[in-house]
Amino acid sequence: MRVGTVNMDFRYADYFGNAPATGYETLIYDCMNGDATLFKHADTVEKGWEIVQSVQDVWSALPARDFPNYAAGTWGPAAAGDLLKNDGRLWRRITTPDEPA
Repeated sequence: MRVGTVNMDFRYADYFGNAPATGYETLIYDCMNGDATLFKHADTVEKGWEIVQSVQDVWSALPARDFPNYAAGTWGPAAAGDLLKNDGRLWRRITTPDEPA
């Protein structure tokens, strides 16, 4: 790895002489060398999914709650504004020139 200053018109290939490596190249290289230091062990992954699955099972078993959902592209549910009002705050509406205030 080389560290140094660059001009703002920086192009990786011009500075380093090659294209940047992708995450997959690093992953494959580590596999080829038998370096498992960056890999999760199977028991850790399984334990993580066991915890997540138990939470999902509880959520599935409970009746639906009054969740303040909202349509995409809207300002969100009124409950979001109410939450901020509890602390004396409010959402700041940002408008674009072609949108009414």
